[in-house]
Amino acid sequence: MLTMLAAQADELPPPAYQLAAHDASIPSKVLFAIALQESGIRVRDQLLPWPWTLNIAGIPYRFTTRAAACHALLQALARHDAKRVDVGLGQTNLGYHGQRFPSPCEALDPYRNLAVTAALLQEHHAVTGDWVSAAGRYHRPAGGTPAARYRAGFSQQLERLQVSFKQGTPP
Repeated sequence: MLTMLAAQADELPPPAYQLAAHDASIPSKVLFAIALQESGIRVRDQLLPWPWTLNIAGIPYRFTTRAAACHALLQALARHDAKRVDVGLGQTNLGYHGQRFPSPCEALDPYRNLAVTAALLQEHHAVTGDWVSAAGRYHRPAGGTPAARYRAGFSQQLERLQVSFKQGTPP
């Protein structure tokens, strides 16, 4: 998996992000920046999104396999309100968006998770008209200080990606 992630990072954004972004008519760098912000982890001196990331009641967890993440996800849903559980590359909240997946563990499928993330970003962009505001609403539709902090972090990710894209180097 690490080799695949590192190899994909050489093409920015990686193909899965380009495909999901294209299908939702959003910029691929916006989708990639969201994934970096939501599930990014340092791997071999590169910040890369990690597909088997969970956030349970405010505590992030990363798993080495999808099966391990699925097992932990099902346990978390048995113990916590689904609104306290975020899943996958885009950290999709299952309490608010669980209906977008056929089952909770399907939210761990990287392609499906990216498709949902991209669709949500497109919906927020339709309301706001700009990607930074859409990112803030993606994180916290109610706005406020948490959304403002998120917009600032997202903007930094996006700027870093734009520099990397121009230089042709991984982030």
